[in-house]
Amino acid sequence: MRAAVYAGAGGPEVIRVERRPIPQPDHGEVLIRVHASAMNRADVLQRQGRYPPPPGAPADIGGMELAGTVVSLGSGAQRWRAGDRVFGLISGGAHADFVVAHGSTLAAVPDTMSWTDAGAAPEAFITAHDALEQAAAREGDYVLVHAVASGVGLAAIQLVRARRATPLGTSRSAEKLERARDFGLAAGFPAQHGVDGLADWVLLRTEDHGADIVLDLLGGEYVPASVKSLAMRGRLILIGTLAGAEATVPLHVVLRRRLTIRGTVLRSRTFDERAHDTRGFERDVVPLLAADTVRPVVDTVLPLERIAEAHEIVESNRTFGKVVIRMTDEEA
Repeated sequence: MRAAVYAGAGGPEVIRVERRPIPQPDHGEVLIRVHASAMNRADVLQRQGRYPPPPGAPADIGGMELAGTVVSLGSGAQRWRAGDRVFGLISGGAHADFVVAHGSTLAAVPDTMSWTDAGAAPEAFITAHDALEQAAAREGDYVLVHAVASGVGLAAIQLVRARRATPLGTSRSAEKLERARDFGLAAGFPAQHGVDGLADWVLLRTEDHGADIVLDLLGGEYVPASVKSLAMRGRLILIGTLAGAEATVPLHVVLRRRLTIRGTVLRSRTFDERAHDTRGFERDVVPLLAADTVRPVVDTVLPLERIAEAHEIVESNRTFGKVVIRMTDEEA
């Protein structure tokens, strides 16, 4: 099979499309013919040598999400059959023609979804859904989403709307904020000059209530600004640290408002946790995808042979939504 291999740590130039043996499914696993697999920031960090994959995942092949067709079953794999359309999150290795995954970490792709959209859905929607579950998001909440034009951000504002809550967002691009309105964004804060004034802006947009929830994909200076933006008993879910891995938090605000600050990451979770996340995605999100109530946002689609270009695009931060790698020309 073809696989996008990292020939050492470095820039996109270290990526080689090479021939590798087709993996074989172990107990409970299935072999999948990959049709599409989106890019994620973790793929870039792994290529740079800054984010080693968890045990069991290929050290030199990226790809955390996939959509494809079941080819064969390992012993004890009971739910799926050859020919089933599936998608889900794995620890790595999906930037290849074939990959194995445990059957409990996969969900059925709706008949209404193309392979491109299915490949763009798992990471963004599982991450956003899980964060909203941890934050106990409910009808009427104000939810502030940083990096709202990212794949996770755009998934989050759609899921917030589906819960009859109000999504607010930040981006360093006014154009991206305007485009995000088509996916349910109520109001956007332009952060190209920083986040000074964010808390006052949130109070204005929420009639002096503040944000009940903040989904922070950036960290750094966004953390103290988020804390100051939260309402009484507000919840901050820290998902990423692209803007910085350290922050100084105003603890008096945390104490006075009885805030909750919680960190979350998907890739290093246990098997049982990942299976649980998949069942929540299948229960709550897949029906919305099937009905086109929510939908993945795709910025760019490239073949596997151009995956180095896909890495460059993700690193540029100019995307609106996901960059998808297609392994086949078949769309449905």
